[in-house]
Amino acid sequence: MTLYAAYGSNLDPQQMHERAPHSPPAGSGWLVGWRLTFGGEDLGWEGALATVVEDPDSQVFVMLYDIPASDERALDHWEGAHTGLYRKIRVRIEAVTGAQVAWLYVLDAYEGGLPSARYLGIMADAAEAAGAPADYVADLRSRPCRSLGP
Repeated sequence: MTLYAAYGSNLDPQQMHERAPHSPPAGSGWLVGWRLTFGGEDLGWEGALATVVEDPDSQVFVMLYDIPASDERALDHWEGAHTGLYRKIRVRIEAVTGAQVAWLYVLDAYEGGLPSARYLGIMADAAEAAGAPADYVADLRSRPCRSLGP
């Protein structure tokens, strides 16, 4: 098994159980020196998609999961890794139990654009379900977003 660091909607343990049923949570932590951002607005859907970029003054809350190869393949499909939408990188996570090496998905597109309000709400709900600090969740809920309504 390898460690996967979720920072978007996969923070939600229930969603991860549906997408990767053999991958138990392995704690939470921080991706230090990185910033949560959005990009790929031109790729469709409702707006820009979540990703992380290096930023020495920031950190991103993550949930760690122990993922066997079969669940990793299933998750790759969910995340569009087979299409080139996301690629995987290895990063160091500062967890309660100490530093851990894990992999995560990064969007293979330019940073910029606004996510939809619905997408941000899903991400904030997932962060809350994963036990993210209240100020982190509040920051997600207060980010600029695009409205899809009339």
